[in-house]
Amino acid sequence: MKTKLLLPLVLAIPLLAGSVRIYQTNSAGDDLDVIDPQTNKVVMKIKDLEAAHGVTFSPDGARAYITCEADSTVWTVSTATGELAGKTALSGHPNNIAISKDGRRLFVAIVSAPGAVDVIESKTLANVKTIPVKGNAHNVYVTPDGRFVVAGSVVGKNITVIDEQTLEPAWNMAFEEGVRPIAFEAGQDGSTARMFVQLSNLHGFAVVDFKTHREVRRVSLPEEPHRGNAHSGAPSHGIGVSPDGKMLWVNSSVASGVFAYSLPDLRLLGNVATGSTPDWLTFTPDSKLVYVANAGDNYVSAVDTHLLKEVARIAVGEVPKRNGTVVVTR
Repeated sequence: MKTKLLLPLVLAIPLLAGSVRIYQTNSAGDDLDVIDPQTNKVVMKIKDLEAAHGVTFSPDGARAYITCEADSTVWTVSTATGELAGKTALSGHPNNIAISKDGRRLFVAIVSAPGAVDVIESKTLANVKTIPVKGNAHNVYVTPDGRFVVAGSVVGKNITVIDEQTLEPAWNMAFEEGVRPIAFEAGQDGSTARMFVQLSNLHGFAVVDFKTHREVRRVSLPEEPHRGNAHSGAPSHGIGVSPDGKMLWVNSSVASGVFAYSLPDLRLLGNVATGSTPDWLTFTPDSKLVYVANAGDNYVSAVDTHLLKEVARIAVGEVPKRNGTVVVTR
């Protein structure tokens, strides 16, 4: 039975320098919810945004960039007011989105066949290049060191790694199943050390050495507790390394919750029940809270990462999936 929650009052709270916000896209709705992690309440809604998919932010936190599946565009939105600053047409139907470390370029996964990554210049909002990849692109990331763009394909069952400077594919890695969400671990020197790759029909994740391009380990999540069922061929969808680099958090539809592992040893720390079909997660910058989008229950769980305990449930729109954290620095 799904939990019935009352929608919180939407307040016009000023966004000050140093403010943190959690942006929650609602994949089956027509709006986006913005959560204040200090109060765990929705403080703004971005409306008339049908079938939003992914979200990323400018380094100064002034702008949010959101992929819109309904019209195959990227929306550029003011984080202060929620107002639309512009739309950028894409080469095809989009999925997720990422931004370069310097904020100059946006990278959009194009899931329409044959698959690509669109490159947008953030200053002009111009779509300047379409990079072909192997298979329809689902999720796209910029590595912790900022040197590479990584695109995963469910249909193509592979990862394409693109040089961020030349915008040309650098290497490719194949898997036996479709590539779902990916998380990245930085080494002590700041380089990208490992990728944690979720795959279709795998209740767990693959561990990939980024430098050697080899899978070095396969981790299966515990089958207990068994509170739910695998959804759409993705029993585990949503994975992330905490900002302090000390923990890996992994969603599980089977457990209707999230598992926590220590880093770098990948020791299981515990499980927290959240809700039906957890799909994505994001952290507060201090690593104290992780926010889990429960696509089957239309709420977001705030989880205390030290206590391994759900501390709040925030009602959001229809079928919440991708989310992200922004810090306003000016």
